[in-house]
Parts: sequence; C-alpha cells; structure tokens
Amino acid sequence: MIGGNPRPLLLLSLLLLVFFSSSTQSLRFELQSGHTKCISEDIKSNSMTVGKYLIVNHNEGQPLPDSHRVTVRVTSSYGNNYHYGDRVQTGQFAFAAVEAGDYMSCFWAIDHNPPITLTVDFDWKTGVAAKDWSNVAKKGQIDVSNPTLLCF
Repeated sequence: MIGGNPRPLLLLSLLLLVFFSSSTQSLRFELQSGHTKCISEDIKSNSMTVGKYLIVNHNEGQPLPDSHRVTVRVTSSYGNNYHYGDRVQTGQFAFAAVEAGDYMSCFWAIDHNPPITLTVDFDWKTGVAAKDWSNVAKKGQIDVSNPTLLCF
C-alpha cells in the first residue's frame, strides 16, 4: 500500500489470526474393555461446548464388531449430566455450560473375555473454538475502512 494506512489491514490480520488459531482438545486414546478413562476440561459459565467421539476402525472397509462400543457420560463438577451415550460407536454433544468449573467426559467399555482394546478419537472444543467460524469472515463481509470495528 503506497501512501495508505496499513493499520486497518494489520488489525484485520490480527483479528483473523485470533479467530482461526483457537485451541481445541483433540486426542486419540486406547481404552481396554472393563476400564474407564476420563478427560476433564475447565469451562467458564455460559461457554459453548461441543464434542464428538468415535471408535476407530482399524479394518477399513469392514464394519466394527458389535463388541466395539463405549458408554460416554459428560458431567459438571456439580454432578449434572450434560450427555449420555450408552454402548455407542460414535456420538456428539453440544451445550452451553450453566455453571463454571471442571467438566468430565468419561468413557468406559464393558468387560470382554478375552479383553479387547478400543481406540477412541475424541474432539472437545469450548468457548471461541466451539463456534463455527467458517461463515464469519467470508470475502467481502468485513469492512476494513472503519478500524474501530476491529478493535478488541
């Protein structure tokens, strides 16, 4: 930009960086039959929370065996239930946290003989990361002529 004010473009770049670099908790873990694994997240009151999980199929092209199922429960630190999936292979949840504190997602598989090990993919997003930003900053929807709109 020759002779122009680069400040609006800089502010727009910073704004987009903040929106699209938000962190998420995505992980893959192993769960043995007859055992439980729990993951906790500190969530602020009124924050949006979304999660999805699935049992990984190591034999692509083949259906998962019926034994490859988990039970999932998401609770607040006060014991309130926000999600429950009973013997499922995949699922998702979304809620606005009513109370602040640690929320727990627990996964367990019923005992099998012989024991089996399940691989679980779990993606948990809260706050700004939980919002679908794909439609927010489309080309032509942001007015860079007014830098006050871009201030935090």
